[in-house]
Amino acid sequence: MHSGVKDVREAIEKAKKQQFFNKPNAILFIDEIHRFSKSQQDSLLGAVEQGVITLIGATTENPSFEVISPLLSRCQVYILKPLEKEELLNLLDTAVKNDIVLKEKKITIKENEALLRYSGGDARKLYNLLELVVLSEESDSIEITNEQVLDKLQENMALYDKGGELHYDIISAFIKSVRGSDPNAAVYWLARMLEGGEDIKFIARRLVILAAEDIGLANPNALLLATNCFQAVNMIGMPEARIILSEATIYLATSPKSNSAYMAIGDALELVRKTGDLPVPLNIRNAPTKLMKDLGYGKDYKYAHSYDGNFAQEEFLPEEIRARKIYQPQENAREKEISSMLRRWWKDYYNY
Repeated sequence: MHSGVKDVREAIEKAKKQQFFNKPNAILFIDEIHRFSKSQQDSLLGAVEQGVITLIGATTENPSFEVISPLLSRCQVYILKPLEKEELLNLLDTAVKNDIVLKEKKITIKENEALLRYSGGDARKLYNLLELVVLSEESDSIEITNEQVLDKLQENMALYDKGGELHYDIISAFIKSVRGSDPNAAVYWLARMLEGGEDIKFIARRLVILAAEDIGLANPNALLLATNCFQAVNMIGMPEARIILSEATIYLATSPKSNSAYMAIGDALELVRKTGDLPVPLNIRNAPTKLMKDLGYGKDYKYAHSYDGNFAQEEFLPEEIRARKIYQPQENAREKEISSMLRRWWKDYYNY
């Protein structure tokens, strides 16, 4: 993306000069709009609001993360879905029969599963992969198999695509390597993503999620480090961001693991769905008016800081699910301390 705020303003001024009563607004098409900075996106806002231009922006990223809220709220979002299998097969057949380069060779597609899988429903990627396989063969008679396609994929890292199947395979391998406490494999898969041109903010976001889901309370500092990693990567950019990502990856891979927070919120959500909107116990309800106080809101509430150790046993859950244990500490040094503390506090209430 080579355009800046100056270019955007010039395009808007040109559109203003071409405005007439019966003439439709000029269309401004911006490819990869997620590459526009906040200031560049801000410069579009006035023209979109005033109807000077009809803005069409294309992006491969989630617009909720990459497009500023004021601009996004004034746009309609259309999701382009992957092509279906039959559509892809028709495109393959057309390419083999009509493409100037391909039709000079006798091509038989014996197996098509790998071609379809790694295209990710994208016609351009399908054509690129087909061309890669065909042009790598010297023979004029070519039989395309799944094994042949996979071999060429392994040889050509340029085909790593943020939206394709290989993208999901490699990020899965990366996450599972960190979760499995293997820093060597984790850094290898990180390098594969970086070499393939993966969005560094996507990698950093995954590390933040992983720190909360897979390390959690076994090492709460992991989430702080991962969050700082995301902020640093966002500020620094490549190529130096590779060092920050490597440090965070190794730290998380070598950290003790716990998914207790992940399991707890899952169990809590399931409980809410099963039990519905249970009433909040009166003792912990807010009581901003006299009527609410007269109705017993907040009555007998124990203010924890008024008691020894800043703790007083209290009814916090609805009566229907009283003493339901949701958080289960796991067997790591940090959560063993938490478990001991909870047993001391709630020995007569929860079964810790």
